[in-house]
Amino acid sequence: MLAGPALRRAFLCGFDKTSGKDYEHRRGWIENRIRILSSLFGIDIPAYVVMHNHIHMACELCPEQIEVLSDTEVVSRWRSLYQGPVIIQKWVKGEKLLDAEYTMVDECIAEYRRRLASISWFMKCLNEPIARQANKEDNCTGHFWEGRFTSQPLPTEEVSTTTEK
Repeated sequence: MLAGPALRRAFLCGFDKTSGKDYEHRRGWIENRIRILSSLFGIDIPAYVVMHNHIHMACELCPEQIEVLSDTEVVSRWRSLYQGPVIIQKWVKGEKLLDAEYTMVDECIAEYRRRLASISWFMKCLNEPIARQANKEDNCTGHFWEGRFTSQPLPTEEVSTTTEK
């Protein structure tokens, strides 16, 4: 189970009685972003709830989903989030590269593969665009989320049967 970080005295979504502002539309931002990211990362999200100032998600790490992808698919998924360095852009276009450049491409792809299986990168890719949108809407700058996300393993039947006596 993951809990998204709390907000800086701001509403993530819902109606703020103090300011009289309705932020419910932000729930759609979050839900859409979770859907996009779960289609790109090797992380399944079987359940989540968006509270007025934080998010709870159940996440299942599935690195094997990323391990079996071709290099082209890994780069395609990553480039749907980030442009990538010039060397990757050249590789995608099919430009001829030097041997040393192919080595750099291989290193980039290996890093993208690691990132696409990482809960930390998933959360970064979830939280950062939401924070940018909210800051733009609120006409302010600075940190939107109070701190880093926290994660806790969820008990499973396997775990609970081995710990019970």
